[in-house]
Amino acid sequence: MSGAAFDPYVRSYERALGHGLAVSGEDKDYFAAGRARHLARRLARLGVRPDRVLDFGCGIGHAARHLLHNLEAREVVGCDESAAILERARAQFAGAGVRFSAVSELAAEAAFDVVYVNGVMHHVPREGWPALLRQLHDLLAPGGHLALWENNPWSPAARLVMRRIPFDRGATLLWPRAARRLAAEAALVPLHVDFLFIFPRALRRFRFLEALLSAVPLGAQYQLLARRGPA
Repeated sequence: MSGAAFDPYVRSYERALGHGLAVSGEDKDYFAAGRARHLARRLARLGVRPDRVLDFGCGIGHAARHLLHNLEAREVVGCDESAAILERARAQFAGAGVRFSAVSELAAEAAFDVVYVNGVMHHVPREGWPALLRQLHDLLAPGGHLALWENNPWSPAARLVMRRIPFDRGATLLWPRAARRLAAEAALVPLHVDFLFIFPRALRRFRFLEALLSAVPLGAQYQLLARRGPA
């Protein structure tokens, strides 16, 4: 889908997303915070503390504050191709340490320490995946890290959620192995693939096990963490 294709969902975006996620018993902020915390832990193990973070394909921008807080970054920039969605993001979430920009304006913004991408690839035609990975590579500073989050094709829960969301219905999912290959082809070094969000709210007492099971493809989403080489 192009950015303009999301414009009709400006008013209904949260309602549609909430309808899809309702089967988990959680809302969008639970998942945004979980992704940000997991990424922060991975980066901390690598001794990385990012200064500038890009939320590529930010939608209404609700993840930006979670990234700013958990990654302890100086600045988070959210970008999207939908002008209408960006307007809403600015109105709701812009503030100290968080701002929003059009994708077309990013050329002058390059050299981010972390580029965070959640649920974007499945909205891009398969033939556009290599070019998008190259674009993400170019937005990173030398030695910077890409955190690519996608819905897990092995997960029945992820597929159910997507069927309940109008703008996700029928999307082409990216398999983890293909994500690693695309990253490598874009001159990025794949480091880890982790799976997250196994247990719905009804089974939340078991969530302490998720960190131990992150290598097993059970979670509804996965993160590919990759690094751009030095200059």
